[in-house]
Amino acid sequence: MAQPETAWDSHPEPLTVASAPVPEYGSGSLADLLPTLAAGLGVPDMSAAITELTPADRNCVFLIDGLGWEQLRAHPEDAPFMTSLLATSRGGTGRPLTAGYPATTATSLASVGTGLPPGAHGLPGYTVRNPDTGELMNQLRWQPWTQPGIWQPYPTVFQLAHAAGVHAAQVSSPTFQNTPLTRVALSGGTFLGRLTGEDRMDLAAEQLAAGDRSLVYTYFAEVDGAGHRFGVDSDAWRGQLMYADRLVQRLAEQLPPRSALYITADHGMIDVPFDEQHRIDFDEDWELSAGVALLGGEGRARHVYAVPGAADDVLTCWREVLGEQFWVASRDEAIAAGWFGPQIDERVYGRIGDVVAAARDDVLLIASEREPKESAMVGNHGSMTPAEQLVPLLEVRS
Repeated sequence: MAQPETAWDSHPEPLTVASAPVPEYGSGSLADLLPTLAAGLGVPDMSAAITELTPADRNCVFLIDGLGWEQLRAHPEDAPFMTSLLATSRGGTGRPLTAGYPATTATSLASVGTGLPPGAHGLPGYTVRNPDTGELMNQLRWQPWTQPGIWQPYPTVFQLAHAAGVHAAQVSSPTFQNTPLTRVALSGGTFLGRLTGEDRMDLAAEQLAAGDRSLVYTYFAEVDGAGHRFGVDSDAWRGQLMYADRLVQRLAEQLPPRSALYITADHGMIDVPFDEQHRIDFDEDWELSAGVALLGGEGRARHVYAVPGAADDVLTCWREVLGEQFWVASRDEAIAAGWFGPQIDERVYGRIGDVVAAARDDVLLIASEREPKESAMVGNHGSMTPAEQLVPLLEVRS
């Protein structure tokens, strides 16, 4: 299967908004996966955007947090089963999807569950400004509290599938059962919490068999956690990849008849060296902080909210300081370029920064005082580079 022909591996000079490799919304992004599966199950108003996927009566999506396409392909010895699915001769798709911008967990999980790009579902970053309060909202931790159904009002694909008579279920850690992010992104049908990966795989297989038509989701978080703490290719990260590979095989070997298992991820990851050249500290840089009221997003995908009247000056300064390492766009430029999807809902417009900065090189814009934990992470993600943006789409059928 041909891989996407984009600017993923090129480094055009000079960096411009137009040179950024925009996610493949509508044909090959995470937001297109569940609608494609649901269309094959006969759920109304769903479209099969990923045209090469053959419909199945029972569908399971296994999302491995933090496992990018490039990281998987670089570690065949640690993930032999998933590596075997890269070859189309095994029946797998063996292709990448684009996560969507930014390539971060809250945004990607909302894209997966709603089947919508960030500009529609409204979770366009790790932290974004709430236009109603003027505060930064962390969309992963849901702090400060914001009414979930107002922040993200669209139904999930699971809810639509359940209403259409499809057996819908999510099998994940019990910790996630009642979180606002689960409510707005992954609810619908039945949530079943299990602590161990093995128990989740076994239960996911049972849930697939529970209906003549099924749509099941399951999740594994630890690859991402090891990458953040120790870095991609660390012993800890490789150990979690090995474990995830065994979980995939365990589930694949239990698939009931007429099933399709899809393995994917929410983003990839890149390690950033710990020096001043690679980690630019916003809290110690008077040029970058001038005229900035709030700094949102994360180190490789920043939303910058200017004080009233300063947006143009902030954009000019950020381009001068970071323009050789980041794609730096105004809000309207990023929207027009399609970074957040083909269109932006009115309620989402003010959540996007006056200035949006996406890292191209192995650099990080940290904020050591206001974001000490995030600033200390080894592995990072968020931007539109191949290492972060491309996620696997692997298939096993029974």
